[in-house]
Amino acid sequence: MKRGADLYNILIVKYGEIGVKGKNRYLFENKLIKNIKNMLKPLGEYNVYKEYGRIYVDVNDDNYEEVMEEVRKVFGIVGVCPGIKAEKDYDVLKETALKLIEQKIEEGAKTFKVESRRGDKSLPLTSQEMSIDIGGYILSNVKDRIKVDVRNPEVKVRCEYRELNTMVYTDSVPGYGGLPMGTAGKAMSLLSGGIDSPVATWMVAKRGMDIECIHFHTYPFTSERSREKVLDLARTLSRYCGPIKVHCCNILEIEKEITEKLNREETTIHSRRFMMMITQRLAEQRHCQAIVTGESIGQVASQTIYGLTCTNAVCSLPVFRPLIAMDKSDIIDIAQEIGTYDLSIVPEEDCCSVFAPKKPITKPKLERIEKSEEKLDIEALIEGAMATIETIVCEVE
Repeated sequence: MKRGADLYNILIVKYGEIGVKGKNRYLFENKLIKNIKNMLKPLGEYNVYKEYGRIYVDVNDDNYEEVMEEVRKVFGIVGVCPGIKAEKDYDVLKETALKLIEQKIEEGAKTFKVESRRGDKSLPLTSQEMSIDIGGYILSNVKDRIKVDVRNPEVKVRCEYRELNTMVYTDSVPGYGGLPMGTAGKAMSLLSGGIDSPVATWMVAKRGMDIECIHFHTYPFTSERSREKVLDLARTLSRYCGPIKVHCCNILEIEKEITEKLNREETTIHSRRFMMMITQRLAEQRHCQAIVTGESIGQVASQTIYGLTCTNAVCSLPVFRPLIAMDKSDIIDIAQEIGTYDLSIVPEEDCCSVFAPKKPITKPKLERIEKSEEKLDIEALIEGAMATIETIVCEVE
């Protein structure tokens, strides 16, 4: 008997929302196939294809786990099943099912159930009759080492008799769901070195949007290490999103002007409005349809509903805030799951903390904020900051 890892030669890719896209479904499927191939490029060339309304990846016995781990990260996928594809022979189908059950018995399974699909109607047995027959065949060979439980089995053996081959699989590794990257437009995300913005970026990418990022800094008041931390976060996100362009923008002169000429307690709101104005302009230049931030109601002073109203006022593009109603603990859970948390908690100063007032205003009034900014040459400050932009492409090394 071969080990379980020696059995698998195919991955069955399960998708969710794509299945209800009607006549446009093939467009989403084709994009998903392309994204899977791109995700697997660092591992080599893999045959990814569509057949019988499903997507498959051909693997071999020594790499299926590594490939499966990468495939499950592709947005649009809800699960990946390692399976065994064999010749079109009903006896071979039964023997393959037995091999998988033998492996599960070795792993400690006590109960099982067979679920069958008859794709080729020339087989004289119905799907239900197949399940009964294959289950009986398994029991006659394993004796009392495992029992049938049709209601709550530890193992479900899924057997398919198809027009060109047979297929057997048991396990399903969950994916992240969502929609394939590139099927919902493009967004510009404000990426800092904190916990929230990487999670927000990931969540919007999960809904099918291509992502570019803008990172604001005040070098030399913030260090080169602070910028590298953000680029490392972008590289981590690129495991899911593919290569990400990060536009690094120095707003030191803006912060100096705000600090020198405007009310100290309002500086955070003014800074945030300038960031949004610059992001809006860059987003338009980069043909983005939306802006993404990691803001959550009440988390900090600038994220009260009054502060959000003031920052929203400078944007004509939609501003997506996927974390807006989430608790910090829930955001941290996602950050840990996607691998950004440990990077985010490395202590480094950002442009906001360097110039932040001791007592920031929590209920700013838009009219007053706009009146204060009349003291500044807003257009010159924006153009000056945009002239500092340096673009770095971040991807998995």
